[in-house]
Amino acid sequence: MEFAGKKVLVIGTGKSGISAAKLLDKKCEVVLHDSNEKLNKEDVLAKLPADYRGKISTGALTEDEIKETDIAVISPGVPIDCADVNNLRNAGAVISGEIETGYLFSKGRLVAITGTNGKTTTTTLVGEIMKKISDSVFVVGNIGIPYTDNCELTNEKSITVAEISSFQLETADKFHPNVSAILNITPDHLNRHHTMEKYIEMKESICKNQTLDDVIVLNYEDQYLKEFGEKVTNTKVAWFSSARELEEGYYLDGKDIVYKHEGVKKVLVNVDELNIIGKHNYENVMAACAMAIAMEVPFDKLHEALTEFVAVEHRIEYTCTKKGVKYYNDSKGTNPDAAIQAIRAMQSPTYLIGGGYDKGSEFDEWINAFDGKVKKLVLIGVTAKKIAETCDRLGFKDYVFMDTFEEAVNYCAEHAVSGENVLLSPACASWDMFKSYEERGRIFKELARKLPD
Repeated sequence: MEFAGKKVLVIGTGKSGISAAKLLDKKCEVVLHDSNEKLNKEDVLAKLPADYRGKISTGALTEDEIKETDIAVISPGVPIDCADVNNLRNAGAVISGEIETGYLFSKGRLVAITGTNGKTTTTTLVGEIMKKISDSVFVVGNIGIPYTDNCELTNEKSITVAEISSFQLETADKFHPNVSAILNITPDHLNRHHTMEKYIEMKESICKNQTLDDVIVLNYEDQYLKEFGEKVTNTKVAWFSSARELEEGYYLDGKDIVYKHEGVKKVLVNVDELNIIGKHNYENVMAACAMAIAMEVPFDKLHEALTEFVAVEHRIEYTCTKKGVKYYNDSKGTNPDAAIQAIRAMQSPTYLIGGGYDKGSEFDEWINAFDGKVKKLVLIGVTAKKIAETCDRLGFKDYVFMDTFEEAVNYCAEHAVSGENVLLSPACASWDMFKSYEERGRIFKELARKLPD
């Protein structure tokens, strides 16, 4: 896709929209648009360089804006089936995205990671591993750093590691990783994709442009991915498993993470050497190992990076100990499957703070996973009633409602005793009470650390 001489409409004034507009303003005629008609244009301009040449548009798109647009670069939060995007498409505009744009202007090799859960931890870990073999590594994407922020800094020797969401894959066309990974697929974002089949299709599309010179890493224990991997013919598949020995691939053997290749076994790391806990994290490590070896990282450099790595913020992040009670921030547990992993990582009775914005999830499996570990479920947010109804139906009665986040943390602090845990792992998005899961996690940590010792 050629941008030079084109009229480009960038939709969305969040991080990715601002970044894309800054990049494209140097190359073509740009209009930066936001549907919020009350948005102050001066506030948007303040985020842009002083020499920004493009226009800023707010409110409903005009007929002229729609007709004059050659390419629309939409931010991940903009549904591809919304009215504005449909009108642009019908008028002949090419619909693209910020990730696709960043890719088109980048150089070097690309590692791309998707999946319902574990993306941020795995992406961060792979980034740290790549830094052991390259002085030019960029970690971008859904992790919070727009691809378009860094694409022009890359060179032929660069390695870009990208966390990619299903939203971002909707607008990926030429996007072509040298190594990709799908960590797992469980129901999520059905309010956006409408059907599970469409959600799965988006995740699997990460490898659509890969060739037999490339590798896709897949979870052998995920039924969707096992079926998908057995049908993949355009690229090489590397498997990992937390449940069985594989004839070829990466697996957990007791406490050892093993790579088996052509009948030869190599222990890559013992889980006791890691600074992260839980089987789901061991799966993340196996996926990272598979990507690293596909990128020809030496075993000694790989082991060094694995043993140095610490937990990602907001993902089963140890926060503090107060009166013998350990506090864990898992604010990134924004869907039931992610929150299940956090519960499984707890080794003692736990006060669990759950609830938030409803993404159309069902909570049966999450509640069934409490398995005697959850001493009390403290419910907040707009999904509280829906979760409580599921609890009642499944026979779990140990829940309470709290009106505010601070009340929830204080309730846990008042009732938990030494040796127990307090875990924020909401199984829901944050948007009903907070701007983001990051804000929710930061406030949890602030409240926990202010508690008396």
